[in-house]
Amino acid sequence: MTRLVLASASQGRLRVLRQAGVDPLVVVSGVDEDAVIATLGPGAAPAEVVCTLAQAKANEVVAGLDRSVAADCVVIGCDSMLEVDGALVGKPGSADAARRQWLSMGGKAGQLYTGHCLLRVSDGTVTECQAESATTTVYFANPTAADLEAYVASGEPLQVAGGFTIDGLGGWFVDGIEGDPSNVIGLSLPLTRRLLERIGLSLTEIGFLQEKSEKNAAKRQPRR
Repeated sequence: MTRLVLASASQGRLRVLRQAGVDPLVVVSGVDEDAVIATLGPGAAPAEVVCTLAQAKANEVVAGLDRSVAADCVVIGCDSMLEVDGALVGKPGSADAARRQWLSMGGKAGQLYTGHCLLRVSDGTVTECQAESATTTVYFANPTAADLEAYVASGEPLQVAGGFTIDGLGGWFVDGIEGDPSNVIGLSLPLTRRLLERIGLSLTEIGFLQEKSEKNAAKRQPRR
């Protein structure tokens, strides 16, 4: 089996993969996102920004992999950012920034971009690279002042792209989406499947439903 390595600390991305039948190895990158963005310049398109960040994270993780993992694995790096009114924003990082973000986007629609980069690694060498972004439109509600303060105080919006989630407390303040919901959480399953196909791998080759299959097989064993 080819091991899937998730180059992200995001619990949302990990949860998406696990709920979809794949249990990845998590290896967190230490990429300086601001430094990477600075190399692109102010005119970079949102898709270019998130794909560049995703590839930087995947590349850094590959460089530090244990030899046994790097013998046969796929590393997936992701990065998400929200565009509202022409401004591209990432994680607010502070309560004040999260509050300002919501005051500016409440009642509006935004585009959530998630860059995906898959690196196929064999015997410690990257043999394939596929990168692409997915976009989902998100319609935001106007939370009351009290609800917004409670949400900001929870800490959730500080460390998520655009200052919101749909799979947590922030789901109360999202009126709807157009597109792939898993992309908003941080990892698009349809796009990841297509990228895997491009590098010549099927879902079963990365452990799709393997754990469940093994448990079912164990249950079918006759008792002695």
